[in-house]
Amino acid sequence: MIEGLGFAGGTFIRHSSESDESLYATGRSTPGAKLLLFNGDIPLFRQSANGGPATALMPLSVIDRAPDYNELILLGRLDDFPVFAASSAASASEFALDPAYRLTDLRTAAVEGIVGANELALLAMAKSLLHWHQRNRFCANCGAPSQFARGGFRRDCPGCGHQHFPRTDPVVIMLVTSGGRCLLGRSGHFPPNRYSCLAGFIEPGETVEEAVRRESFEEAGVRVGNVRYVASQPWPFPASLMLACFGEAEDDTLTIDRKELEDARWFSRDETKAILEERHRDGITAPPPVAIAYHLLRLFAQGER
Repeated sequence: MIEGLGFAGGTFIRHSSESDESLYATGRSTPGAKLLLFNGDIPLFRQSANGGPATALMPLSVIDRAPDYNELILLGRLDDFPVFAASSAASASEFALDPAYRLTDLRTAAVEGIVGANELALLAMAKSLLHWHQRNRFCANCGAPSQFARGGFRRDCPGCGHQHFPRTDPVVIMLVTSGGRCLLGRSGHFPPNRYSCLAGFIEPGETVEEAVRRESFEEAGVRVGNVRYVASQPWPFPASLMLACFGEAEDDTLTIDRKELEDARWFSRDETKAILEERHRDGITAPPPVAIAYHLLRLFAQGER
């Protein structure tokens, strides 16, 4: 795994749909149990009184101040203590009025390094699961209200007996290269001057390699031959898994789909280094180090492809 990826590398012990369901009740009664509290999809952080690092881990007893929460999800164990997650607009907003606390979206928290790797990975897991529960209140098979099960890693339908499991959406993100150059694109929702790797969701029945080739051609008109997988990263916006690859272009002619991209350009290795070091002559910037795209660019700048 690439070091320094945001939302990845947590060393906690995960709960899952296969875990003993009694662990949920046991965990709730365990002294020292922790809670990650969200307002919608925005986590709450407690700032240190002495200037130390912030934390998103609250005592589980905080849930008593959250009468509007829907589910209390068991994420797993961290340092032998169970960790739960819940979303409560009323209580999270109340805490945010206290200067000792702050509500900060997860992307900003990752970029700013508000918490360490373990907490960031737990927050990503919690955000994705809470999002899934909020949008799966009813059975997709028969339409009946579904029920919370297995500590939050399953929803069961009492009507037809169907079991529903959290989903993860696979996304390919690729740095296409041609000789000593790499292809970067700019989407309309990026910050000014930001360029990044091409990316897209994997479609049903597609391999990773096929998705890399299809997306590269659809977005930039580039035919890609050889594809090499590099690494993966959970991306909780809302629940994707980024599959990072290098792709070798068969030619360097660009035909840009302007509905997908504002621009796409080839950059030399030296230009890529300048982008990463924020000294490119055109002011072009890279994604932050929390994103796997940054690390693909870094590997290319160091001579890999």
